[in-house]
Amino acid sequence: MRDPRTILITGASSGIGAALARRYAAPGIVLALTGRDGARLAAVAADCARRGARALTASIDVVDAAALAAWMAEIDRAHPFDLVIANAGISGGSAGTVGRGENPAQAARILAVNVEGVRHTVEPALALMAPRGRGQVALMSSLAGFRGFPGAPAYCASKAWVRVWGEALRPDLARRGIGVSVICPGYVRSPMTARNDFPMPFLIDAARAADIVARGLARNRARIVFPRRLYAILRLVAALPEPVLDRLLARLPRKAAS
Repeated sequence: MRDPRTILITGASSGIGAALARRYAAPGIVLALTGRDGARLAAVAADCARRGARALTASIDVVDAAALAAWMAEIDRAHPFDLVIANAGISGGSAGTVGRGENPAQAARILAVNVEGVRHTVEPALALMAPRGRGQVALMSSLAGFRGFPGAPAYCASKAWVRVWGEALRPDLARRGIGVSVICPGYVRSPMTARNDFPMPFLIDAARAADIVARGLARNRARIVFPRRLYAILRLVAALPEPVLDRLLARLPRKAAS
């Protein structure tokens, strides 16, 4: 969608979410921003206000479907949403993890936030947009959603679910005037990737990622994938014979606990 005026972004307190809020902030723009870290969210909102936007914030966990839906409905009554970006997500290697990779409790939390949290954002948005016959939703997947990697099975599975669900929604919703885009970034500099103690090829800044996403959404692209070189490498790797691929993936580093 070109020139959205009212935009909801979940997970807006850091990373790509915060960068997207700043990217869209301008006079006449209403930003509805959610995030679990109230202090960081307030700082992002202040930056957006300095750029002329009106920033409405709420420290809501996207796992809380009722609270999120009620807040969205309240905002939409005064400022109908043009664009909703289901960005909130987490990965492995959080504080409290022993060793590397994902433990069972962490896997459950990853699926709750990355899968159910996206659903809790998108479904209320569609219910609000459908009677108007216009709007756009964007779902934050990942290049990790194209192939499962050892050390992050729940994360990869969650992002694969988001990608496939978003792609499946798009054709029917297009006939109802609603655009759907799936965002598949590679490594983006953020608190999530700051814990990675291994090489991250083609790492880009969050501001650069936000610019790529905003331009893709303006064109209503079905899939916004970047960096293109990393995507091409993943496609080539995935085409390898399974025994070769298994040996290669087994050597990949795991995310460490913070």
